[in-house]
Amino acid sequence: MRKSYEQFKTNDIEESFGLTITSSNGCVVTENIKPFSLSDIFKDELGQKAKLALAIDTEKARSELIVSPILFHLRQITHEQISFFSGITFNVDAERGLKGRCDFLISLNTEQLILRAPLIAIVEAKNDNINSGIGQCIAEMYASQIFNQQKGLHFANIYGIVTTGAIWKFLKISGNSVCVEVEEIYLESVELIFGVLLDIINRNLEKDV
Repeated sequence: MRKSYEQFKTNDIEESFGLTITSSNGCVVTENIKPFSLSDIFKDELGQKAKLALAIDTEKARSELIVSPILFHLRQITHEQISFFSGITFNVDAERGLKGRCDFLISLNTEQLILRAPLIAIVEAKNDNINSGIGQCIAEMYASQIFNQQKGLHFANIYGIVTTGAIWKFLKISGNSVCVEVEEIYLESVELIFGVLLDIINRNLEKDV
């Protein structure tokens, strides 16, 4: 029995949770998503932070200097309609290994003290290897799906991201199906990253959850 999210590998997921995994283009990053225009000041500051983070080359540096600033700015753009949690313990079903610390969770709720309505799970890839974080990310997404169902929240989809800071890969879980987006978005296209994140958030804010 696995003890935490980070112990799940991609080839464990289907047997462990009865999920079907596929990969394709357009399951998250669709053609109608437009890059979100960011200020030159933000892009310049993020560029400088990213350069330092990638030079330091640790997960902690990428987390503090790239991922956190992006999520903080995302919260500002959405007028604090979301909350995000870093390093939070998220125990949903210990017997199935759905427990442990999550790198980041984005919640479709303004409450910042208590996690409610997790919508997006973000995993920092180990050793700059995007694929190494996919199993962990899906496990956290599946736990988020269960958590929301237990709370009477009804999101049609739960989303995930595996990132090295420099590279971002998106995932989606819908029912018992998981789609891994083939396309990877590089930090140089940060406005597209924001476009995808805002598309996910705005489409769910429009629904009564």
